[in-house]
Amino acid sequence: MKKHLLCLSSLALLASCSATSNESRSNQASTGPVAHNTVVECILYDGMTKESQQLTTISSGNEVQVMDTVDAHFVKVRVTAAGKTQNGYMYRTCFSK
Repeated sequence: MKKHLLCLSSLALLASCSATSNESRSNQASTGPVAHNTVVECILYDGMTKESQQLTTISSGNEVQVMDTVDAHFVKVRVTAAGKTQNGYMYRTCFSK
């Protein structure tokens, strides 16, 4: 009897784990880049540190496409300036909430 109970509880645990992983995949939205305007002048970096190479400076009010919210401080963006499109990282503080 104990073996059957142990087996059934193990199967229930496995079933709940697999259901949870399926649900978490379906909750992720597959959206493309979202346009936002900068509220202050910001620098477009090629990496996620202040020591990264500066690609360009984006003036206040320019539109950028936010492609991914990478971490707590940076977002991955696509910028078109002077007819040239560049991908890089900007501080989240460049945008209004």
